[in-house]
Amino acid sequence: MPIRCLLVDDEPPALDIIESYVAMVDGLDVVGKCHNAIQAFSVLQSTPVDLMLLDIKMPKLLGTDFVRSLRQPPRVIFTTAYRDYALDGYELDVVDYLLKPISFERFLRAVSKVMRVDQPLVNSGQFQPTNILATQLTDKQTSTSSENTFLYFRVDRKMVKVFIRDIRYIESLRDYVKIITVSAQPLVVKQSISSLEEMLPDADFLRIHRSFIVAIDKITAYTPSHIDIGGQELPIGRLYHKEVGRVLKIGME
Repeated sequence: MPIRCLLVDDEPPALDIIESYVAMVDGLDVVGKCHNAIQAFSVLQSTPVDLMLLDIKMPKLLGTDFVRSLRQPPRVIFTTAYRDYALDGYELDVVDYLLKPISFERFLRAVSKVMRVDQPLVNSGQFQPTNILATQLTDKQTSTSSENTFLYFRVDRKMVKVFIRDIRYIESLRDYVKIITVSAQPLVVKQSISSLEEMLPDADFLRIHRSFIVAIDKITAYTPSHIDIGGQELPIGRLYHKEVGRVLKIGME
């Protein structure tokens, strides 16, 4: 039996992203989509639900309060743009706490925790979740930098789609990041560079400085102290010399 998923978010673009991610994973099935906790409660009364992917800041009732109100809640993964409720997630024993924008890779890591428990035994008599995840990445999305992979970022009250393949580099601006792409104006997003780093595929992106992440395939030239990308010369931070040297196979002495 597939894992029956209820999606709850008051923002239609965010709901669409999670629905598309669920559709890409064998063994997951959407049984309902809701825009607030009141609608979700109604669905739970009439439809079996194994996993609820739940936003937190919604009108009428917070996602955290909604979970507290349920006598027997399904497994829950919070999907939110706010870090402030992480402690609530821990206290409520949720499966995972995903910060928006959510990458497909990070989504997979979260749902795999549920699949390890709920997935029925396969041919060998022993479920191997890592093999299932590998199949998803190989067959449906060969790598997270494939042609169709994207993230949504909140910019001026809009959710703006950015394809992973288009990102040249990312620059930290304290509490914000500037995303430089090959095909559009830079985007300035309220998010830390470290949280965004977690959403990007390690094989395709490289942290070269506490203020810079670069797309490896967009690098046009480099020295032991700088990287050229998109017509810009970016510094290699002292703490990142060793890793940059390992990835680019250059002497960093």
